[in-house]
Amino acid sequence: MGEFDLIERYFKRPASRAVLGVGDDCALLQAAPGTQLAISCDMLVEGRHFLSTMDPFKLGHKALAVNLSDLAACGAKPLAFTLALALPRADDAWLAPFSKGLLALADAHGCELVGGDTTQGPLNICVTVFGEVPVVNARSQALLRSGAQAGDDLYVSGTVGDARLALEVFRGTLSVPAPVFDAARLRLEQPTPRVALGLALRGIATAAIDVSDGLLGDLGHILKQSGVGATVDTEVATNLIASYAYYTRAIGQFDTEIGQDQWLNWALAGGDDYELLFTAPPAARTLVAAAAHTSQTPVTHIGHITLERGLRLVDGDGQSVPNTYTSFDHFA
Repeated sequence: MGEFDLIERYFKRPASRAVLGVGDDCALLQAAPGTQLAISCDMLVEGRHFLSTMDPFKLGHKALAVNLSDLAACGAKPLAFTLALALPRADDAWLAPFSKGLLALADAHGCELVGGDTTQGPLNICVTVFGEVPVVNARSQALLRSGAQAGDDLYVSGTVGDARLALEVFRGTLSVPAPVFDAARLRLEQPTPRVALGLALRGIATAAIDVSDGLLGDLGHILKQSGVGATVDTEVATNLIASYAYYTRAIGQFDTEIGQDQWLNWALAGGDDYELLFTAPPAARTLVAAAAHTSQTPVTHIGHITLERGLRLVDGDGQSVPNTYTSFDHFA
């Protein structure tokens, strides 16, 4: 199977929202009047971002999901994406489920594949995604990292830490009951991009970011760009790990006991969660709750933004907790 046969068979589809899609030197997109284009790019490298044994259907899902998560953090509506794919060989048994997983998520979000590139080489997947953000009265409605204000509430969507638990099982550092691993593995391999929540938070949230490298590390980007600090309740954060509930019910089944600090480390610095971390003023709590309800996405209040710069961790009694947690950095 040649390169162009590969594209024709697995990735070429009739253009829907795009003016011109796959098959030419460039794709043509027509943004709606009164909107801005939001663009993001992410790369997944075998051995760094995923295991060679990962189900290709799930890998196709994740390759697009991590990009849609960036659009969600910006409050952008998905429009289209491109795919650059390096493959060791053109393998039908791998390409068929990979393309199905990729395009199923694309269809679910009305985000069409409009172009890209293929080449032979070590498995590497690069997606560039395009979204739309409205402009109202000459002001962009995009959610940014730079808008957090002292006194704002700090929220995170969904659950965090489960993906890291699954990774540790894959690494062989611990053993957990099958139901715990299965649920955590789903979070690692098929994250849910919180697009609906991001759209619902436009005009409500003051700042937002998606949690990809770890909650505290990504929070640090908001604090730096907004010029503020934050206090985070570590007890609330620990309870955000869905696997923690399984653990407390089935602790006797574990081959390796997991200490409380380990759970907290996964919640605060685990990474690969692809949830939304965002800020909003206390006066908007009812609106935040409504956004969570309409998007069918749970959100949890985990702290607040402070005028004094820096990050402070506290326990359930408000006592300081040492910050020894380091989020992921490719080159650290």
